[in-house]
Amino acid sequence: VDHKLQALETQFKELDFTKDNLMQKFEHHSKALASQAAQDEMWTAVRALKLTSMELNVLYSYVIEALICLHTRVLEKLPDLVRGLPTLASVLRRKVKNKRVRVVWESILEECGLQEGDITALCTFFIAHGNKAEHYTAKVRQMYIRDVTFLITNMVKNQALQDSLLRAVQVIEKGKAVRTPEKQKSSLKELIPSVKN
Repeated sequence: VDHKLQALETQFKELDFTKDNLMQKFEHHSKALASQAAQDEMWTAVRALKLTSMELNVLYSYVIEALICLHTRVLEKLPDLVRGLPTLASVLRRKVKNKRVRVVWESILEECGLQEGDITALCTFFIAHGNKAEHYTAKVRQMYIRDVTFLITNMVKNQALQDSLLRAVQVIEKGKAVRTPEKQKSSLKELIPSVKN
């Protein structure tokens, strides 16, 4: 009887270990699927934008200037790595394995009031529209669109993309984005001043 109990106990331990292993794999797979779904949703939202070429150019200009701003700030804090970080893409790649680059990147995001999700949205916008958009200077943007906040809130339906674009505008216009708690997201439009002459 003792021998059978020991055998059953060993089997239960093995089953428990297998269960824990499967749960970890399931959680990892679940996170991967959720991440993929979020990426797919962002790509769909970016591709579904119904903008005139002028509106697209205005938004593209804010996106590219925000991305350039982030890259420039990284280089300012890491002057010895300027040659090794020629583009924002190189920064994004290097931050994964290089702790120093990662720490600087995270501090710059925090200084600017941005998060990784904002960068994903802005990079997705850039990749999707960069080949057909052109950069407008601040004067040209203001001449074409007096209220970019109104444009974004009315034309961009995906909330994550909308918030990221609004934050990009804030970074360029104010030097920093205002992060709001989830409960206050509905009042985000009120917190962002319109871009006017």
